[in-house]
Amino acid sequence: MMANRSKMSTKRKFVADGVFYAELNELLTRELAEDGYAGVEVRTTPHRLEIIIRATRTQNVLGENAQRIRELTSVVQKRFDFADGAVELYAEKVLNRGLCAQAQAESLKFKLLGGLAVRRACYGVVRFVMEASAKGVEVIVTGKLRGQRAKAMKFGDGYMIKTGHAGQVYTDTAVRHVLMRQGVIGIKVAIMLPHDPEGRLGPKIPLDDVVTILEPKEEMSAASMLQAQQAAAAAAMQQQAMQQAIMEPVADVPVDGEAAEMDIAPAVVEDPNVAAGF
Repeated sequence: MMANRSKMSTKRKFVADGVFYAELNELLTRELAEDGYAGVEVRTTPHRLEIIIRATRTQNVLGENAQRIRELTSVVQKRFDFADGAVELYAEKVLNRGLCAQAQAESLKFKLLGGLAVRRACYGVVRFVMEASAKGVEVIVTGKLRGQRAKAMKFGDGYMIKTGHAGQVYTDTAVRHVLMRQGVIGIKVAIMLPHDPEGRLGPKIPLDDVVTILEPKEEMSAASMLQAQQAAAAAAMQQQAMQQAIMEPVADVPVDGEAAEMDIAPAVVEDPNVAAGF
């Protein structure tokens, strides 16, 4: 099916990718439930298809001498008709399993299967998630919890956004079904992730209603302001004087030849008879 993707139309290609992801996620959820499976990511490269499995216990996913990961690779390759070496599986460890809804849902599922009381198991998950620096958490358990009458129990703590774009970005949700002796019990875990500027433990995008108040700048005293104004005025006057000095015309300086002629010119001698009036 996946080998002929290049011949598909765009619509059929997107549908095929969605079906492939859903089936792969279901396979890994059932196979790696006890190993803290926390989701899968599919990356397409020019040479091969990379499948990154996120789990809390990556050593169990890899198996002894990487035997288990090779078995999973062979199953995926045969099921979806990949060529040899066209698909590769990797295991990635979850940084903080307290902020992973799928890991907490699996943990709650095995607690209930082990016979732990519903209220005690749910409060344990809520406390563990809030200690992992989450903003909020909500756990909903539905089914025949006690007696033949089905009911729902809701446990929550902290701050939770359910609507809008922030609800899609900040909320991590997981749903699991527990096959108990008295019937099927449904589990839903929703975790409100914290804001992380690096994008490792939570979204980089800050919430819309978060207001950051900056520290006010230090105010100057009246004397310092007056000194600053006087200094600015003095600097302006000095600059204006320099510009005027540059703009003044330069006086005419005689050339060396002209100066020599002026020195050589004979002096005029006044006649005494003319001066006496004769």
